[in-house]
Amino acid sequence: MAPKYRLTYFNVRGFAEIIRLTFAAAGVEFEDVRVTEEEWAKIKPTTPLGHIPMLEIDGKPLAQSNAIAHYVAREHGLAGESNMEQAQVDMFVDTWQDVAKPLIDIYYIKDEETKRELTKKYSEETVPTFMASLEKLLCSNNDGDGFLVGNKVTLADIAFINVMSWLDSLGPNVLEKFPKLAALRKRVEAIETIAEYIKQRPKTDH
Repeated sequence: MAPKYRLTYFNVRGFAEIIRLTFAAAGVEFEDVRVTEEEWAKIKPTTPLGHIPMLEIDGKPLAQSNAIAHYVAREHGLAGESNMEQAQVDMFVDTWQDVAKPLIDIYYIKDEETKRELTKKYSEETVPTFMASLEKLLCSNNDGDGFLVGNKVTLADIAFINVMSWLDSLGPNVLEKFPKLAALRKRVEAIETIAEYIKQRPKTDH
């Protein structure tokens, strides 16, 4: 009997979206519980570490978004086919997190002038540097015409499209100079179960 999955987070993409996308890629049903701040205050004492996302597997709770995403990926064949591929997947997931972190930090800056300056530097320097390295790595696998790791979609590709949904806030040309990554995004987002999830997911700012 298949396990029952219950994912709890706020009604935003945030740190839970990589998990939701992984379930979508796997074609696995899960209960997507989206709580309000008021509801969160009530359930917070019942969570393992006092924060969410939290995934319950047949009632057993698991915390930490990356741990959950990796668990779901391993359970459903999206974590790599060998120890080396699994390590490569981990490398890409960690790198996409490094790409996103400065943007998250900038989001919480209150001073608008500082925010504009840091966003400009991030957009013009940080992101292109990362993308150049990642395009090169993609091209080292099947000439860049498949996926980041191995011969099928993995958590590495899912983390990529998740981060790109955040980087879209920088404008439409983030991947203009990186055609292989741009094509990869289209390939992954065109996977039927992922495309359907993206189409029907709630529209949120972040």
